Amino acid sequence: MNYQRHKSEESVEDYLETILILSRHKAQVRSIDVANELGYSKPSVSVAMKNLRQKNYVNVSEEGYLSLTGEGLKLAATVYERHSVISNWLISLGVSQDVAVEDACRMEHDISEESFAAIKKYLQDAEKYSYIERIFRKTKPLHRSDYPGSGFCVMSTVQIILFLLFLIHRT
Repeated sequence: MNYQRHKSEESVEDYLETILILSRHKAQVRSIDVANELGYSKPSVSVAMKNLRQKNYVNVSEEGYLSLTGEGLKLAATVYERHSVISNWLISLGVSQDVAVEDACRMEHDISEESFAAIKKYLQDAEKYSYIERIFRKTKPLHRSDYPGSGFCVMSTVQIILFLLFLIHRT
């Protein structure tokens, strides 16, 4: 893909993502709202909205309200998910929120579906592992004093199950 085409697709994605985000906070979204959010001129946004209408990503009502079509919503949601996952991941790695959000804005357009799916799966697995580990640490072990004469420490059923899940998850 050449540079100009890539930048054009990135711009489309940015507009759609912005309309999606604004529509979550405002009952009605207009081109001026998009212009203000992105820091673009009103004429630039008007040209972009015309292009987005032609690509069947956006509808514009007679009153000038913008709404995403099914296709536009699907693309916007994909870009927004990438942005959210990548920025949260970077923040969890210790990157400052401002830098993480900026980097995510660049990365969300370039990452392949395969790489994003792998990162997302890794984060979901890590979250499950972390959850299991937290529960395991909070569960009080049964001590041999709870069972006089046993002579050894006994794990609770919950701990055994969590320990097995922990081992399975690590492999």
